[in-house]
Amino acid sequence: MPFHIFTRIRIAAPQAAVWKVLTDFAAYPDWNPFVQQLTGKVAAGERITVHLPGMTFRPLVKAVVPDKELRWLGYLGVPGLFDGEHQFLLEDNRDGTTTFIHSETFNGLLVPLFRASLLKKTKPGFEAMNTALKQRVEKYYETLISPL
Repeated sequence: MPFHIFTRIRIAAPQAAVWKVLTDFAAYPDWNPFVQQLTGKVAAGERITVHLPGMTFRPLVKAVVPDKELRWLGYLGVPGLFDGEHQFLLEDNRDGTTTFIHSETFNGLLVPLFRASLLKKTKPGFEAMNTALKQRVEKYYETLISPL
């Protein structure tokens, strides 16, 4: 049975500004407390390397839609034991702001054993990243629109 983690945050900037910061992977070590490093070619069908606190894995990129979605599928060990489909979605609120949705769907035989840990550690990690992204995007966007 799938297990879902779903978080969201409203960011006071348009989708393009959020996407620019979200996909500036070289800067992740400077601001991202959850995905501390992301390397590789971020394109559908490619494998990337993702460094989280205490863990590194190589998921397969499933979707890249500029200004809208980034999604990858990773697994521990062999597929079917503990698989996670990670998704970043950017929704235009039509008022100059963006809702950033950060979620993951877990499937596999071991998911029930890790459910409590996912709620205790992974969901707060998502929320910390969301907050840090919001702060970085809003600061970046403010510098773009401020008069000289």
